[in-house]
Amino acid sequence: MDETIIISLGGSLIVPDGIDTEFLKNFKEVIVAQINKGTRFVVITGGGNTAREYIEGAKVLGVTNADELDWVGIASTRLNGELLRVAFGDMADEKIIMNPDLVHASAKPVLVGAGWQPGNSSDLAAVHVAKSLNAKKLINLSNIDYVYDKDPRKFSDAVKIENISWAEFRKILPENWNPGLSSPFDPIAAREAEKLGLEVVIMNGKNLPNVQKCIGGEEFLGTQIK
Repeated sequence: MDETIIISLGGSLIVPDGIDTEFLKNFKEVIVAQINKGTRFVVITGGGNTAREYIEGAKVLGVTNADELDWVGIASTRLNGELLRVAFGDMADEKIIMNPDLVHASAKPVLVGAGWQPGNSSDLAAVHVAKSLNAKKLINLSNIDYVYDKDPRKFSDAVKIENISWAEFRKILPENWNPGLSSPFDPIAAREAEKLGLEVVIMNGKNLPNVQKCIGGEEFLGTQIK
């Protein structure tokens, strides 16, 4: 049976300021090369800066309801998902996964998913998809090279982590998730992943040759959690 790899693709990689079409072209090349070796992919798109910008805009307009703010963020993840789906053309299934607990069967090598429901991040959606498909590996692509023991932007003595257990990793994370949270991984998703015994890799999606190594089972730069 072909291996299925779940990728949680940070929205900040898709739309750092404007849409990064160069990144999307190169990301597609990496995925297609591995498809040709028999791997299938499910890519869950995040909202990133687009979600945060729209959520902040909604707050300025007086929206205080957490669910309403979340729906605004979810819409941005789905917009990013549609962009990625059409970028893959015939290789991608025409339907985006809206509910990660009900993943439809597809003959296509690429399935794209996005935000799910209020109170749930795209990281959590990716973990639920992994559970639905019995996948063993989830690669979280963001704009950080490693997870650190504390915020490297605030602490010059922050230490990068290459391998860590779920129990230790969860100590680094905030206790709860909220819309627009900037964290290496959603804390609720981390709890679910630990229960599943899922291997999660957190790495910098901008370094696509390194991403290719990880997908291909070679040595790579990043943080491995299991």
